[in-house]
Amino acid sequence: MRRLALLSALPLLALSACGDRYQPVQLYMAKTPTCSEYVETSRFDLPDGITVTATSPTTLPGGGAEFGLVYLLPRATQAQFATLSYPVTQPKGARIARAEVVTFYSRGTDTRPEIVDSIEGVPKLLVAVANSDHTQWRARLRVQSKLPERFDLTPPALVIGGDRYPVRTFTYRWFPERKAFGLCQ
Repeated sequence: MRRLALLSALPLLALSACGDRYQPVQLYMAKTPTCSEYVETSRFDLPDGITVTATSPTTLPGGGAEFGLVYLLPRATQAQFATLSYPVTQPKGARIARAEVVTFYSRGTDTRPEIVDSIEGVPKLLVAVANSDHTQWRARLRVQSKLPERFDLTPPALVIGGDRYPVRTFTYRWFPERKAFGLCQ
């Protein structure tokens, strides 16, 4: 009888363990080959409640762009960059450029926006501050050179709790009606 009860509980235990496993959703942002739908932002969820959000880029004179990424970490979490580069590529293809890090700063979301810590380059470790529910790490990236009509930006993978997790590849294209680059699906 005990053996039967144990055997019938095993599938339930296996199912509950699967519920704790992280499953990334849509690692590549573009949902269609044309990627014609404009979107303002794209959020990607990682384990431990950590998120990465890409915002609409600013088109620069000469055909380059500035990109904004926001890493949001709940209190008592941390994430380490697997690499320190942000490659810009052809759609799922060859590298075009490397986005230069212009600024990287952090602030607790429960503090006044004027109080920020600015870091030169890419920090090796993102750590949540103890006095705020969430810590916002903002990266501003720039590609000065002329970009093609469609391209991808892939942030570095993050190491969270000793495991490496890829981050969504964000897709951008030129929107003639806006006369600017934008995120697309």
